[in-house]
Amino acid sequence: MRRMADVIDELKSWLDENWDPDLTVAEWWERLGLAGWAAPALPTNAYGRDLSRNDAVKVAETIGEHGALGAPGGLGLLLAAPTIAMHGTQEQIDRYVRDIVTGQKAWCQLFSEPVAGSDLAGLQTRAVQDGDEWIVNGQKVWTSGGHYADLGMLIARTNSDVPKHQGITYFALDMHQDGVDIRPLKEMTGRALFNEVFMSDAVTTTDAMIGGQNNGWAVTNTTLAFERAGLGAGGGSAASSAAIRGTVAGHLDKRAGDFVQSRRSGGGGAQFRGAGKMLIELAKQTGAIDDPTIRQDLMRLHTLAEIGRMQTLRLKALKASGGDIPGFGNIGKLSMSDMMRLQRDLGLRILGPEGMLHAYESDAKAVLDEAVGKPMNGFVTELALFAQAPPIYGGTDQVQRNIIGERVLGLPKEPGPEKNTPFKDLPKNG
Repeated sequence: MRRMADVIDELKSWLDENWDPDLTVAEWWERLGLAGWAAPALPTNAYGRDLSRNDAVKVAETIGEHGALGAPGGLGLLLAAPTIAMHGTQEQIDRYVRDIVTGQKAWCQLFSEPVAGSDLAGLQTRAVQDGDEWIVNGQKVWTSGGHYADLGMLIARTNSDVPKHQGITYFALDMHQDGVDIRPLKEMTGRALFNEVFMSDAVTTTDAMIGGQNNGWAVTNTTLAFERAGLGAGGGSAASSAAIRGTVAGHLDKRAGDFVQSRRSGGGGAQFRGAGKMLIELAKQTGAIDDPTIRQDLMRLHTLAEIGRMQTLRLKALKASGGDIPGFGNIGKLSMSDMMRLQRDLGLRILGPEGMLHAYESDAKAVLDEAVGKPMNGFVTELALFAQAPPIYGGTDQVQRNIIGERVLGLPKEPGPEKNTPFKDLPKNG
């Protein structure tokens, strides 16, 4: 096994030879992706370098420190690529993952439905076979980045005569076809990051099926595991850019150097350590730092972030010796939810009455910032409004606790007919 120091030295030499801010975004991402540096945690047959998650974060940090444009990012890199690398054929890896690591195609996640959120296996979107094609009809919701996506990770019901977990298939779906209607959902923050997606006789194909027919629940659980690890306190990102992957945003033909914005953060709760430092500075500016209960909660936030970082290091050491931490991703996501709620409450307590002021449009934000003279207030109020979402998306806190109880602790599952009853015979919510 190569030492990480040697890997970083190789990366630095490669960056010296290859980074050129005058390249287009597409040209740079192609260099980065095909060299294995865009997604180094992927296996080598999937355009990666077989690095651990922590080491992959160090690679991203090094790219940022060099002043180069970071990897494409997004749900393609976080979820689709590792899932396809694990369950797809080599032909599918070459067809899909190559375009992900080079930023050519953006992906979204077509999982949740209006009547199948926490009970994801109860989904009712159907895919009916017609020769080598599958005709898809149904509705998805809370589709992050759907308005920028070229392809979607679609799970659809392909057999209603078997229990609900057994009749699901996982497809790649072209988001640009006429049968796909994407409608943004405006959040209470004022942004529209999520969408609802309607599929009316949309078409996918048998060769776009990942993991085999009716085996979609196993593939879905792989995607969810990567999602929870990425969202949890053990997750992190580094060296990001403002360039948006895929064909919709129109950034691929722009100059790469114009999108560089280094953001140094490491795994294991680094994003929360950054928020903690910001809240500490804000508390000093407002005088709230003199409140002993605020100081205590600031220390609590710091402690939770450090626990997440240490847990990540512990997992890395265990995996190096062939071990694991069962339920690590679920535990991390629960911790992330706690930290988000704590940040919300701390931020509003520090702002005091000013925490009731929030602008929902870009023009209004500029007016409010000028009137109050405290541009950081908007960050705190948006964080407070958004804090309700993380305990829901990626599997609710209740779902995470059920998984830990059943799969890690061995507690009995809730009694019910779902295990053996054909899906068509189960009562529906709507």
